[in-house]
Parts: sequence; structure tokens; C-alpha cells
Amino acid sequence: MQWLKFERLRWEKGQPESAHYECTACDGRIEEHHKTAMLEAGEWRPTAEAQDPGTIGFHISALYSPVGWFSWENIARLWESATTDEAKRSFKNSVLGETWIETGEAPDWQRLYERRESWQIGTVPRGGLFLTAGADVQKDRIEVDVWAWGRGLESWLVDHTVIEGGPEQAETWEELGLLLDRTWLHAHGTRIGVAKLAIDTGYEAPAVYAWARKAGHAQVAPIKGVEGFNRAAPVAGPTHVDVTEGGKKLRRGARLWTIAVATFKSETYRYLRLSTPTDEEIAAGAKFPAGYVHLPRGAEAEWVKQLVAEQLVTVKTKRGFSRLEWQKLRERNEALDCRVYARAAAWIAGADRWTEAMWRDLESQVGLPDEVENDQSPDPQSANDSVAGLIRRRPERRARRVFRSSYMS
Repeated sequence: MQWLKFERLRWEKGQPESAHYECTACDGRIEEHHKTAMLEAGEWRPTAEAQDPGTIGFHISALYSPVGWFSWENIARLWESATTDEAKRSFKNSVLGETWIETGEAPDWQRLYERRESWQIGTVPRGGLFLTAGADVQKDRIEVDVWAWGRGLESWLVDHTVIEGGPEQAETWEELGLLLDRTWLHAHGTRIGVAKLAIDTGYEAPAVYAWARKAGHAQVAPIKGVEGFNRAAPVAGPTHVDVTEGGKKLRRGARLWTIAVATFKSETYRYLRLSTPTDEEIAAGAKFPAGYVHLPRGAEAEWVKQLVAEQLVTVKTKRGFSRLEWQKLRERNEALDCRVYARAAAWIAGADRWTEAMWRDLESQVGLPDEVENDQSPDPQSANDSVAGLIRRRPERRARRVFRSSYMS
């Protein structure tokens, strides 16, 4: 008994008529005419527990086609003729009934782990100009990643925090509120706080709305993720979710932003695949490319694995059309989710649309004199208003129930 897999179909290159199957148990040769008896003796065997006892599903490929229907020779011939990615994708989908993994979409976690850089966890490196955070609400905790952003959306992971307790506990939200008042030390001596925190409403939305309403929309953005790539913009909104009985929007009510998570995941993976300048190139004055993602030495292997825990695949719909879909490679993917939310927060803060004057203003606030000493650009009041609150110098309050994740040493 064995599960027929395409990887064990053998034939001489250029001779699909020689196709045969290699037995999993003994590597023996199984010819096409043996298939009739094999199918008669075959049985369905589920390989996973169904979440719904009343629903069950199975997978079968064209390898099982009865003799005279669709032969192994035909399968071999189709594969040899599939010389483009589009043809191979069609073969995987229609002949094997499998999803097509887009090549190069999932960066290697070990490569990312090995390229980690040295800076003190909980501090903001020199290029970081403002902070955003992404919060992922789980039934027993809230995970928060804080990211620093610079010109060209170059980014640095600054902190990873886990707040114990579920959304039904008031203490959990109190501790998350303390994070909004916390500041992080910049490499140039300035202490800066989180400009915008995006929090997912996918789990216990009413509790998220209640906390966001209290925290205020100036610093907190409740978000709802939507799938698909055919979005007019990566972020839409906000939509007022609090209204009166008469349907009137509440001015101080919660506001929901809709984000295209697929778009931001693709962007994140594209940034993670950017090449790192060599030491010699850096010494010669080369800079990191726009969008480059910097990870600190304290980011442990588990966190890095979560950052690349999904892959982009092509799947067939029930109507026979192909579509791209992000699927998990492993169960835990909180790091990727938090990154997407923090990136959405940067978009909501306006970083994708800031003028040169705004970036220069930020650089002057964190204390980068080299970048601003020859500034000839105007300094309009609108620029000051747009970046107001990004650099904050509030006294830091120590949170009692917040601990740094074990992923960050």
C-alpha cells in the first residue's frame, strides 16, 4: 500500500513512453498495466483529523487514472513540455491537484538569522526616525513588535513584548496602554515613543474597540485584514464603527482601518530578499537599499522562523480559475503578522507620502546634524504638524506584567 506521488514516476529523458512507477517500499518497477489491480485493492485513508466530523475531504491526482484514461506516459509527456513557470503551474494544479509555490517567495530563515546585526535590544539605531508597533491579540496574550523606520522605509526591529492575559482581563489592556507611554533610547540620545500602534480586531473585536476608543485614534489604529491583491490601496479607511441609535457617527468613537495583508506580506518578503552590502562597500560609502530589514542579534531562531512562516502559492478556485494565496508553512506566524500591522501603522501615519521637508524635520528631532546642516528646503508648518508626536519625551512608566519575549535575548 502506498500513496502515489509524482516524484516516484520514472522515465528516460525524452522518452515518456518509458514511464513507470518506482515502489516506495522496495524501489521495484511498477508498470502501467499493474494499475488496474492496484486500484481495485486500493482504499481511502485520511491523513489528518477533520475539524468537522460531518465533513471529510480527500486528494487524488491523475497518477491514479485507470488504464486507458490518462496514462503515466501522458503525464511524463506533459511535464517535459512544461518549459515555463506558467505551464508548470498549470501542470501542478490540473494534473497533480497540488498548489504551486511561487519561486523565491519564502526567504530562508537561516540566512536571515545569520545576517543579524549587533545593537542593544530596546534601543533605536541611528537610521531609525520614528516608531510604529503591531499588536496581535491571542486568547491568552497580546504580542507586540516595535519597529523603527527610516528613509526609504528601511526598518529595524527594536523590541518584541508579550503581555500575558486574555482580552477579557482589564489588566491586559492596562499594560498595553502603558506601552503607549513608553519611550526607547535613540542612538543619538533622544528618547522616542510609538507614533502609531496598529492592533488586529480579528479576535474579540469588541474588547479591541473598547480599548482603542479609550486610548484615542491619534495613536491607536484598530485594523481588519483582508485577503487578495486586487485592492485599490493597501490601506482603506478609517470607517467609524461607533454610531448612535440614529446612525450618526460618533466623533470620538472607534475607527477601523482595512488593510491588504497579502500586499504587505509580499512587500515584506521582497525587502527581506534584498542583498546586504559588503563591509568593503559600506566602508566605501555604500548604503543599505531602500526597504532593507535589519534584525538585531537578540532575535532568536523561533522569532525569525515566524517572520517567514508563510509562502505564496497559486491555487485553483472551484470555478477553475487560478489565484494567489498566502498559506502557512508552520503554525506560529505572530512575528509576520505583527510586522504587517506595524507596516500598516507606518502607512497610516503617512510615511509613504511624506515630503523631503518632513523627513528632514524628523532627522533634526532625533539629532542627525549631518543630514540637516545644509538644508535649503522650506520648513512649512504643515510639515511640523505632520510629524508632531512622532518624537516624544514622556517620562517612562515601568509596566508590571509585561516581559520581554524569550525570542529576544
